[in-house]
Amino acid sequence: MAVSIPRGVAPHRAAAAPGATAAGPGATAADPPALLVLLADGRLHSGEQLAGRLGVSRAAVWKGIERLRRQGIDVEAVPRRGYRLPEPVELLDAEAIRRGVRPRAVERLAEFELLFDVDSTNSRLLAAPPPPFGRAHVVLSELQHAGRGRRGRHWLAPFGGSLALSLAWSFVDASRANPALSLCVGVAVARALERAGAMGIRLKWPNDIWFGERKIGGVLLELRAEASGPAHVVIGIGINVALTAGARAAIEATGAQAAAVADACSVPPSRNFIAGALIDELLSMLVTFERDGFAAFHDAWTSLDGLRDRSARVLLADQQLHGIARGVDPAGALRLECAGRIQEFVSGEVSLRLAGDEI
Repeated sequence: MAVSIPRGVAPHRAAAAPGATAAGPGATAADPPALLVLLADGRLHSGEQLAGRLGVSRAAVWKGIERLRRQGIDVEAVPRRGYRLPEPVELLDAEAIRRGVRPRAVERLAEFELLFDVDSTNSRLLAAPPPPFGRAHVVLSELQHAGRGRRGRHWLAPFGGSLALSLAWSFVDASRANPALSLCVGVAVARALERAGAMGIRLKWPNDIWFGERKIGGVLLELRAEASGPAHVVIGIGINVALTAGARAAIEATGAQAAAVADACSVPPSRNFIAGALIDELLSMLVTFERDGFAAFHDAWTSLDGLRDRSARVLLADQQLHGIARGVDPAGALRLECAGRIQEFVSGEVSLRLAGDEI
């Protein structure tokens, strides 16, 4: 289907997204996105009702439900009553997302894709041509099957409770795409979450988003550059918006201590609002970063630093260094005080842990 496109963006045909037209007569299975639109309210829907609204047989509905389950979506079946999702879900909607992007930022969007499922939003953009200078290509997906975190870790994105967003940007000068960009992305994410009502968001160097010393989300930057030439950067962001007890347990089974944006909000946050705010803040940040570098964000990052003046340890390839985190230098390098001496580490070379913790 053609997704709703923000004003000023050329139409682009994307893989089936929620809200897709229903499968036509003779289809062998109900279209999964169309089924999700009907099931998203969390109420019971009989197979007969679903079949009638989709214009397919009840057998086709059953096959569609099985396809959703194979894609990792928990659809409950109540004997002789119908199907439902365990909880209501706010599906992603392109027009609702657009409303969170200010007009000046919309003008910087070259392409916007809202997909139903994808292996990895980052992989999709890395395989695509770089966007024009000064404009972005953004991809979001309801389902992501092979999301990646830093150092090759798998990123779990529970259906309906998370966001998987990637943005591609082209730098005229590859030297501008330096490691400090990851810190600036963190500032943009924190600002977007604050717009959504989240309080107490903190950043953990170099690319984690925290609430209460638990991970709400993370940033993954991937770069393709030419020596002394332009750079194609893909910024991947994974955010837990609201987690069920089961989803939280699944994430923590991987060793991570999970939190969600909803934990930091007084009212349930909107996935669509957060997605729009993220796009808006990222585009604003990129223009400023390309012009002024990390200097424009140093103070903001410092105010959000969740490790500053706390005991920490840095893990290198063959050793551990224990000390006190002392913020970052003007280039974004981590400053660690060890035995009264400051040592500095650049992003990508180390992994940081609170002393005594495995966060």
